[in-house]
Amino acid sequence: MNKIAQQFGHSLQSFVRDEEGAQIIEYALIVAVVSLGLILLMNTSSLGFDGWITRVSQCLTGTCTAP
Repeated sequence: MNKIAQQFGHSLQSFVRDEEGAQIIEYALIVAVVSLGLILLMNTSSLGFDGWITRVSQCLTGTCTAP
């Protein structure tokens, strides 16, 4: 039983020292916040999200005009 407790303690210490998982979570949070900001920006703009997508599509096909 003591050996199991030691293994658990070692695993717990290893998990606490591992920073790679924390970095992944931090990057995921940054992506989520930036995405949310872009969505809010698109909804408050005059074109809206659908209009923005249409505009990008037109510009990529060469049919867009100056605003």
